[in-house]
Amino acid sequence: MKYISVLFFIFIIAVIVLVDSGNLPHFIRAIYDFPNGDKLGHFILFGLLNFFVTRAFLASFPSKPRGWVTLSIGLVLALCIAFEEWSQQFFSTRTFDLLDLLASYAGIAVFGLLAVGWKNPRR
Repeated sequence: MKYISVLFFIFIIAVIVLVDSGNLPHFIRAIYDFPNGDKLGHFILFGLLNFFVTRAFLASFPSKPRGWVTLSIGLVLALCIAFEEWSQQFFSTRTFDLLDLLASYAGIAVFGLLAVGWKNPRR
């Protein structure tokens, strides 16, 4: 799960850089080409990131309380996502959107709950 977390994080950074520079490929842009598609994208992308990172940390620190690990990861990601959304006002190709931020936070919450409740079949 650690490698998936790192690769997914790199993927999200790449998407952010491409969007900030106005170079997002058409096939990715087409995914969001429906009403509130960007909100769904925020929910899923940042939710999955939280799921992967939380699962990796839970596996790496099994003696730590699961709720504490999940909350800590979620709060760190929420802060990073808030900074990224705020930074969009400095790019001509981007705009700050509170609903995007809220969709990201909803994804963090839902996928965080899934991560903490996930039962590892190998245990």
